[in-house]
Amino acid sequence: MKIAVLKETAAGETRVAASPETVKKYIALGASVSVESGAGLSASIGDADFEAAGAAIAHRDAVIKDADILLSVQGPDPKKMAGVKKGAWLAASLDPFGQRERVDAYAAMGIEALAMEFMPRITRAQSMDILSSQSNLAGYKAVIDAASTYGRAFPMMMTAAGTVSAAKAFIMGVGVAGLQAIATARRLGAQVSATDVRPETAEQIASLGAKAVFAEGLEASGTGGYAAELTDEQKAKQAELISAHISKQDIVITTALIPGRAAPRLVSDAQIATMKPGSVIFDLAVAQGGNVEGSEPDKLVEKHGVKIIGHSNTPAHMAADASALFSRNLFNFLNAFWDKEAVKPVLDAEIGDAIRLTQDGKIVNQRLLG
Repeated sequence: MKIAVLKETAAGETRVAASPETVKKYIALGASVSVESGAGLSASIGDADFEAAGAAIAHRDAVIKDADILLSVQGPDPKKMAGVKKGAWLAASLDPFGQRERVDAYAAMGIEALAMEFMPRITRAQSMDILSSQSNLAGYKAVIDAASTYGRAFPMMMTAAGTVSAAKAFIMGVGVAGLQAIATARRLGAQVSATDVRPETAEQIASLGAKAVFAEGLEASGTGGYAAELTDEQKAKQAELISAHISKQDIVITTALIPGRAAPRLVSDAQIATMKPGSVIFDLAVAQGGNVEGSEPDKLVEKHGVKIIGHSNTPAHMAADASALFSRNLFNFLNAFWDKEAVKPVLDAEIGDAIRLTQDGKIVNQRLLG
């Protein structure tokens, strides 16, 4: 069985879908591994590192030729996949809702496209969950970059010249990214509060030493551990809560996303206007439309004296660690279904039906078929 690791071509993508560690593990399973030349350079992994692990290094055409499984971080451009054989697997983050034409092209090519971001949130799939591993790093990076942009110290400091007050950080959305943001802001010494529309997160917030801020009677728990979309009445309750709290904050981190939809608006221009000059908002959802009114991907926007920042691809700003985790997610997935007697691993229905987008020239995923 041949596994091909592709070099990313999307703008700003610095990660790679394999590491020397996972290459060795694939080879130990009996696979051969071919890595596209330069695939790991932006993640601090040289071609020599992959070669030392046992991989062959080649140009894209040679890497793709005869490959049974293609690994990538983002879905590759179908126009740059010449020579891929029918029935080959493509395992990556494929953005099925945002890149539907690309998914249709994969179907036309006869490959089996596996969207790793559709991995079900069940216990046995936790180690395969790319959203969790990458969101963890994103939550950390959001706080670090907000602290760098903020012109003051995070912790309280007692000095002979007087006391520096601790920064107040408010985390909006307590999923994986939000929990890591809470923990990171606490480690940096900030006074941290957090909110979510799922009341069950209150215990998690408290366990990290932060203050839970909830609107009374507001509950919008969705499936798979995600929040559901709010009704207009719930949005009004949430906005009232935020308006009362946000004006006192120095740092705000927003993390709310709803799968397959634009990011919900959490912070309005009017609310930004109530914040203190010099405050910082990091919008982790900026690439999906943004939680914050006026935020723009990869730009520092200043409104009412408040600095608003957000990266279009936050994990790519931590390429080495993000790649290490992403590549382990992929290995854990393939290893769980490995069958030395089969041409490719054999997926069960629970996971296979959830992540498989295309098969035998057709779109087969129910989330895309409606």
